[in-house]
Amino acid sequence: MPHRFPSATKVSHLLHGGDYNPEQWIDHPEVWDQDMRLMRLAGVNIVSLGIFSWAMLEPEEGRFEFGWMDTILDKLAANGIAANLATPTGAKPNWMAAKYEEVRRCDASGQRQPQQGRHNHCFTSPVYRERTTIINTKLAQRYGKHPALAMWHISNEYNGECHCPLCKAAFRQWLQRRYQSLDALNHAWWTSFWSHHYADWAQIDAIDGGVHGLVLDWKRFVSDQTADFMRHEIQPLKKFTPDVPVTTNFMGIYPPLNYWKLAPLCDVISWDAYPGWHNEELEQTAQTTAFAHDLNRSFKRKPFLLMESTPSQVNWQEVSPLKRPGVHRLASLQAVAHGGDAVMYFQWRKSRGSCEKFHGAVVDHVGHEHTRVFGDVAALGNTLARLDDVVGTPTNAQAAIIFDWENRWAIDAEAGPRRSHKDHDLTCRAWYEPLWRQGVGVDVIDMDQDLAHYKLVIAPMLYMLRPGVAQRLEAFVASGGTLITTYFTGLVDESDLCFLGGFPGPLRKLLGIWHEETDALPQRLTQSIVANAHGAELGLTGSYEAMHFADLIHVESDACRVLATYGADFYAGQPAVTLNRVGKGQAIHVAARSQQRLIDDLVGGLIASLKLLTALKTAPPVGVNVQRRGQGKGSHLFLMNFTHQAQQVTLDPGAHTNAEDQSTVSGSVELPPFGSLVLRS
Repeated sequence: MPHRFPSATKVSHLLHGGDYNPEQWIDHPEVWDQDMRLMRLAGVNIVSLGIFSWAMLEPEEGRFEFGWMDTILDKLAANGIAANLATPTGAKPNWMAAKYEEVRRCDASGQRQPQQGRHNHCFTSPVYRERTTIINTKLAQRYGKHPALAMWHISNEYNGECHCPLCKAAFRQWLQRRYQSLDALNHAWWTSFWSHHYADWAQIDAIDGGVHGLVLDWKRFVSDQTADFMRHEIQPLKKFTPDVPVTTNFMGIYPPLNYWKLAPLCDVISWDAYPGWHNEELEQTAQTTAFAHDLNRSFKRKPFLLMESTPSQVNWQEVSPLKRPGVHRLASLQAVAHGGDAVMYFQWRKSRGSCEKFHGAVVDHVGHEHTRVFGDVAALGNTLARLDDVVGTPTNAQAAIIFDWENRWAIDAEAGPRRSHKDHDLTCRAWYEPLWRQGVGVDVIDMDQDLAHYKLVIAPMLYMLRPGVAQRLEAFVASGGTLITTYFTGLVDESDLCFLGGFPGPLRKLLGIWHEETDALPQRLTQSIVANAHGAELGLTGSYEAMHFADLIHVESDACRVLATYGADFYAGQPAVTLNRVGKGQAIHVAARSQQRLIDDLVGGLIASLKLLTALKTAPPVGVNVQRRGQGKGSHLFLMNFTHQAQQVTLDPGAHTNAEDQSTVSGSVELPPFGSLVLRS
């Protein structure tokens, strides 16, 4: 009997595999048999199948060719390899584009786009939705009970937008549901400015960047419409295969789509990671990637799947170097350390032609296993096979960073004290960095999530506050939590309307301050922040450099203490860092963008005072990261050296077990350059 694979949410092994495109080799059946042999050698237990195969499955409208897919799925099942079977909607066939003009997107000017590339379809088109239902239903009916089917892969990397008449009409309907009346919309968008008052819904078009409420709502609509199309795709699959989990591959912190809208539709979260591991600042690349891993784990606070990565190099960067020896294992184990239950690749076998023929793959054009890259992948497969007890284990996050899509959209659109170096994303990662360095578990969440189980919440540049957010933050602090906010916080509501009555708006009482002005420091000009005795209690010492943003604030609460003041200019001596005690907790406000050292000192002080769990009691050397996955006895330590030099890591007292060879490890260990080690603790 062929092996029946458990659902992806209940796997007993870490998944290892990648995108498989056998339809490219349909005239070479010997390649299919070679693939099965090589997959077994590489420790592959799952492949993503059929992602861009619509034209091969339905070469003409209504004529379906499933024979090749039948053969491949049977071969996979016979070889103990699961299928992550895709709906092929990421690339429509030429016959459809030629026959049905409405399925092709329009650009912002309304110009209908030609058939080209991929992800070029209109999500709103009734024709496209109908054809999607037909092909997805066919797949579900034919393969729903196939022993190889483990999971549904919904489309691929959803992206893009359409400005066709259908989408414009859908947007106006979306606005009517949101606002109910034009009066409410005109108020929310402040359309008395520049005579933009709307007297009819038909007057609204999404190309006016001067109306910030419109800009925000269009982006919200695109996310909602994408989610609605995804929901439409899933319906026939769930009808015939209700127990087979569904996922779609996200793209990290991809700006245009709010993934919090798509995440509830997924049974398991997956994402595609392509860091530039060749960068000189390897540790910075590692930190940026870790942030995205934690974000994707946080969507459901459950393990995620690394759906795509490259085993060697990509082909779309300005320069695409090879991964150095050790980096593939290092990067893959980093994903597992942060909650990944899969390491998968694009792609299994290199295409012979077209634009991705030189993109990295497990199997090169030479076609055999005797390559460095294949050896790296097979070695990792052997490692992952020894980590069954990692599968499904949690990451204990006592801290959270608020990273909110709508907030970053509003900051990007904002025309205020700075048009350059607003750097919302970099600021969030700057506050994440000291937690990551010390191995503190971190969730990356949006502003609507429950905060009750965190000890520390950091909300960098929380420019927009949606209804209820201030109240949740107040309740979090009052019950004993520690909140950190920064400059550029509490300025506008969900429609990008400025709060009246003084900034930071609804957070004014919680923070105990009034923010009167913001000084935008020109490039190459800096301010200084000088810590005082109160600041020293939380780790702040001496003077720090500040740049870009400096809010001029006034303390308004008797419970608010000044931890540091500005050191120069006409506002020298005014508060720069404050701490307001509310209930059982505290709210800290950092009023200026500072050098990393201030963030490190403040967060380091809070890690100690709040007794946040760290991966190791002794901090590892700079460039080495240690993450703990699991809780208590049987948890795993992932030691990762993101430097070009050997590094010594001091372990906590007691014996640890090397998860790969079962040897006992204690005291300290040496990690070679780009070295990694997994210990059972």
